[in-house]
Amino acid sequence: MPVIDPDNGYLTVVNLFSTDTEEKQERLIGAMREIVDTAAFPGWISSTVHAGIEKPGTANFIQWRSGVDLAARYAGDEFKHRTLPLFGEMTTAIRLLQTEVAFTLRHPEQGAVTEISPDRDDYTVIEVMRVAPEHRDEVVAVLAEAQDWLVETPGFRSQTALQGDRAQGMDGSFVLSYSQWASRAAYLTFRGTDPEHQSPRRRDSHATLAKLVTASDWNGYRVIHTRSAAA
Repeated sequence: MPVIDPDNGYLTVVNLFSTDTEEKQERLIGAMREIVDTAAFPGWISSTVHAGIEKPGTANFIQWRSGVDLAARYAGDEFKHRTLPLFGEMTTAIRLLQTEVAFTLRHPEQGAVTEISPDRDDYTVIEVMRVAPEHRDEVVAVLAEAQDWLVETPGFRSQTALQGDRAQGMDGSFVLSYSQWASRAAYLTFRGTDPEHQSPRRRDSHATLAKLVTASDWNGYRVIHTRSAAA
């Protein structure tokens, strides 16, 4: 199964597809499965398909050997004339986000690596945070400092911060948070905790992020399919 590791040097592409009905979400999933199951692109490492829970849509967490390999894929006739038009028919928005894994944090019970797989029962949250370019690294640092209190949060399994390099379908600089939780209820309880019941470190982190992040959005997902080049 794919693992998230800041030391492997992969380019991580998180493709987010928004749609407006569950029927279109299922069609998206089918189209993504077909592409993943036949992928044989030079430099492609793995793809992991996620189904939206809070809002209809999908996410594809893709690892590439390099930006050169990804650019070749995007420049191909199949991607430009078949893949993008196909997804365009089923979506309300497409964001193709190129990132670099800055760090990943795990609860001690999660072992030595951050795994992503349909064999796990994670409730996965992907949050996109818009930031000014000069504040991107500071936002990553604030997320990294959260390890002092986040590992003590009931239901927390892992959090990965990915710093944005470039994007299609979205302007500006950004940071992604990819987190895994034991359940949807655990995450919603965490997210809905009143500030007066939060630890001082958490309140400080959130206050700093509120000053640096200009806009954000998130969705909850379940991982439903994955495939790696080695397979």
